[in-house]
Amino acid sequence: MSIFRTFLVGVFCSLTSTALAQFGVSFHQSNLPFIGFNYQIGEKWLPEARVSVDNYFYDLGVEITANYIVKSTEEIDLYTGLGGRLAILDGIMIPVGINVYPFQKKGFGFHLELAGLIPFQDDPVLRGSWGIRYRFLNL
Repeated sequence: MSIFRTFLVGVFCSLTSTALAQFGVSFHQSNLPFIGFNYQIGEKWLPEARVSVDNYFYDLGVEITANYIVKSTEEIDLYTGLGGRLAILDGIMIPVGINVYPFQKKGFGFHLELAGLIPFQDDPVLRGSWGIRYRFLNL
């Protein structure tokens, strides 16, 4: 399992090392709620590190995703990706989601995500989440 963890950390670090990036935070509400920290790279990549909330520290889950923005307009980003989850439900995850920025200032928005969680030792789970997203725009 440590090879998998090393691989995930390596992928996240290599994706976030590009110069043209902007930082953002998000909160995802679901049966497995989490807070995310992302670093958008250029126009297409949105890697995100996520930490579960609303649980005990010994049940803390960590996720890392490499999301690719498939379609982007001024108000909407449609993305899909691949990632991994550590702790409860260790395994691979495949998120598909949409970010919506409806206000004049495009820093604050909302998102919906559907993610397939494929644990190494349990049955697969389909998780739906919704929430808020804030990106610190480079002005």
